Order: sequence, then structure tokens, then C-alpha cells
Amino acid sequence: MARPRQSIVSLEDTPYYHCCSRVVRKAFLCGFDKSTGENFEHRREWVDARILELATIFAIDICAYAVMSNHLHVVVKVDADKAKNWSDKDVLIQWHKGFKGTLLTHKFVKGEDLNEFELNTVNDCITQYRQRLIDISWFMRSLSEPIARMANKEDKCTGRFWEGRFKSQALLDEAAVLACMAYVDLNPIRAQMASTPE
Repeated sequence: MARPRQSIVSLEDTPYYHCCSRVVRKAFLCGFDKSTGENFEHRREWVDARILELATIFAIDICAYAVMSNHLHVVVKVDADKAKNWSDKDVLIQWHKGFKGTLLTHKFVKGEDLNEFELNTVNDCITQYRQRLIDISWFMRSLSEPIARMANKEDKCTGRFWEGRFKSQALLDEAAVLACMAYVDLNPIRAQMASTPE
């Protein structure tokens, strides 16, 4: 039975999480499909670029990741203190790097005058965005959606590309973090996709 993400993620207990997303319909995330002869290796670059881009937006550090033929692993560290220390303007600037924001949030960043009602609306947005910028569900959603759209467009189909929800596992101590990072780094070797971790 699936549990709500907020009951699984507790930043008070640990900032480290291992997230995994798997594709559906025997689709290829990347690699070579022997049955059709198609090469999807270029999709690895989509995932690489998107993960690195999201690391500049969210207050979430990437510890390790692996892009496999039909799934991906990401080990993340949520940096809640970093997000708390951002000024209100910094939060909006970070949010606007990856999302549209609103007319009012853009006005606030530009330093334009806002009335009291508009300022209250912007403050509500800032509170919401600050929380989202440390939310692994928002991070994984922001990673998965563009990849799914590009893959579906390339495959000339519609519908789900990823299985329902991504799976996440809290890493409660240093040993768990190191073991998980080793597991993720060695995954391509076990799958015979690479000969060395590098």
C-alpha cells in the first residue's frame, strides 16, 4: 500500500534520500533496443542535463545518480538550511530559473511597487516556493515530466512514460548513504552497460 510522501520524508531524521523512477510499456529510457535495433543512448544526455540544471534551482544536492536502460537512480541531500537562508527575492529568483512564477512575483523581483494585497499574495507564493525548493517530490516531478514529454514526442505516442510514483528510501546514517552511493555507482557495471564506475 502506497504511503503519502510526507510520511516517508522527514528532514528532521535525515536529509539524504535515494529516489528511483522506472519507465513503463517496455520503453527505453536510454541504451540500445536489440528487438527494434533503435539506439536511445542520446536520452542519457537529456537526463544528465536536466539533473544538473535542477541542482542549480533546488536547494537539493545531487550525491550520485545512474541512468539505466529502463530506470534511473538519484541520491539526493536536501539542504533545508540553504533555502531558509535565501532572502524572499532569492527564493523567487531560484523559482523563476525553472518555473514561470506569476506576474506579481516577477514585479517583486524587478522591485516594482506592489499594494498590500499584491504583497500578501507574493508572500504566500514565496512561502510555497521556498517549501517546494526543498521538496524531493517537486524535484523528481521536475526531472521526470520534461523527459517523458521528449520521449513520447520522439516515440510518436502519448500516455505514461514513467511508472506511477517514484520510489524513495530514507538514508538514515552515513553508512547507508555510502552503501547507497556505491550501489548506484556500480549499477551500470552490474548491468554490463559500463566496465568502470567512471
